[in-house]
Amino acid sequence: MKFRKICSILLIMALLMSLVGCAGSNNTAENNNEVNDPVQTEFTNPKMLDMEEILMSQLEPLPEINTGDKIGALVITLTNPFWVGMKEAYEAAGKELGVEIEVMAAPTENDSKSQLETLQAMTAKDYKALIISPIEPYNLVPGVVQANKNGIKVINLGPGIDTEAVANEGGQLDGRICVDFEEQGKLAAEYIVEKMGSEGGKVAIIQGIPGAGQSEGRTLGAKKVFESAPNVELVSIQPANWDRNTAYNIATNLIQAHPDLKGIFCCNDVMALAAADALEAAGQRDGKIIFGVDFIDEAAEAIKAGKLDGSIAYSSTVYAKAAVLLALKTVQGHDVDTVYSPLAIVTKENIDQFDGWK
Repeated sequence: MKFRKICSILLIMALLMSLVGCAGSNNTAENNNEVNDPVQTEFTNPKMLDMEEILMSQLEPLPEINTGDKIGALVITLTNPFWVGMKEAYEAAGKELGVEIEVMAAPTENDSKSQLETLQAMTAKDYKALIISPIEPYNLVPGVVQANKNGIKVINLGPGIDTEAVANEGGQLDGRICVDFEEQGKLAAEYIVEKMGSEGGKVAIIQGIPGAGQSEGRTLGAKKVFESAPNVELVSIQPANWDRNTAYNIATNLIQAHPDLKGIFCCNDVMALAAADALEAAGQRDGKIIFGVDFIDEAAEAIKAGKLDGSIAYSSTVYAKAAVLLALKTVQGHDVDTVYSPLAIVTKENIDQFDGWK
């Protein structure tokens, strides 16, 4: 926990102070081959190098690349722009690292049964490793156990799989890479509280799917900040299940019930954009602070236009690349620890620093 918070703080400080990240260190393996070449990635946004450098340092020693291994990745759904970005990032990482990547997904955000069926089908293929992101903590447990039986390494990216449930079924995860979801909510809520000033005001939280790790963590982080801040009243916490229309309706009802509402934290950008649309339609957007998570392209444009106040970002490109490297490490027999992706706060004050971020 301490290390991941240090990673987040270091990157946030670097970004907010407009420091240019150093290029990845030129670490060389003892046999002077290309084992450490992944740190040499070039980005159009130099700040992404800060994130990559932190992640690569956690992954050292880096695995051998260009092995041609086949790796499967199971994301939540391709109806969400964030996971579309992750699919593209996985495929780009596969090309860069010389492995074959196949990305699968559930039809919708909440179709946990179909996601499990997809994973079970993937366990019958010739993958060396699977990188999986569950809709819920428990829905993929049988698939993990089956992958173990078939000799496939399993990496959990992002939303957590319940490791106790996996162990109870005789299975195990071979690696984990994630972000600190609670820290995401905390950072967003702190920004909202700061912008409201000493007079405070009423705030609300719009969640994703109840029980989903990223939704619960982000909600908890924001809730702690709001409830401990002077003169701030948390008037509502409601789930929108990651759905844009549901979030729009919740925000519409919120502003009707609380016309003096000052801020809304949404557990992802899709819902934050919906909340902004709802307040605009009600003629109540001015003076309200709306913050999301994921920094998808639409959110970036909305921040530039002043429609959205901010988002908590982490690079899908670097995140996916680190996950593939972690998978390769497990395949090659390295000992691995949990890897944490750093975070960045993006607001209208610093959005110009994030051109080319992906």
